[in-house]
Amino acid sequence: MEYGLDSAGNWQYHEPDWSVTRGETDNRKKAVCPMDEATVSQFKEKYESLAGVVHVVDGIAEAAETVLSILREAGSKCIALGELPDAVTEAVAERCAAEGMQLVGPRYRSADLPGAIDAAQAGVAGAAFGIAETGTIVEFATNDAIRLVSSLPLIHVAVLRAADLVETLMEAAAPIRDFYERNPEDGGVTFISGPSRTADIEMRLTLGVHGPAASYVVVLRELDRSTA
Repeated sequence: MEYGLDSAGNWQYHEPDWSVTRGETDNRKKAVCPMDEATVSQFKEKYESLAGVVHVVDGIAEAAETVLSILREAGSKCIALGELPDAVTEAVAERCAAEGMQLVGPRYRSADLPGAIDAAQAGVAGAAFGIAETGTIVEFATNDAIRLVSSLPLIHVAVLRAADLVETLMEAAAPIRDFYERNPEDGGVTFISGPSRTADIEMRLTLGVHGPAASYVVVLRELDRSTA
């Protein structure tokens, strides 16, 4: 997700290009969606204050290794894949298969839902963008499978480009509005800030009752062409 003001002062939305390196897009990023280490650090600090875990990596290969490490440590045997760039999907799938993990998705038949995803111990999906000040990842969905991958399994792993981080909640309004304008009938937006929380009348907080008990975000600082 990339966006910025055009010469007329209107917000313009651009699909991200995962196939190029960070260096090749530095000038465009400065004009469209500036990113700095302070924003990444703020997002990591806030997300982890909400019981989530953030890993900051350099490139798709390191991202895939990090995802695999998370799944391995959790003892996950069945993994549901959501919408991810092809290169990320291939890298994660290759490593998971080598570990003997069963993969479902990222294409799902309606007749197989929600069972196919409910059987998975972990879900791995991409995030449209993140909000640093609130420690939030934002998910855009136009079908139930996308939402189920991040909400049904006990473990949720999101992949987010550092360049897709915005600093404030106010900045999130423009891309969300644009998404709904392009998908007026089937669009859905989900804000995720750490694992699922449920509290009773006695104010006892429990994680994972109505959603994932563990939530991880793998933030990519840059992409490497060798694995794109």
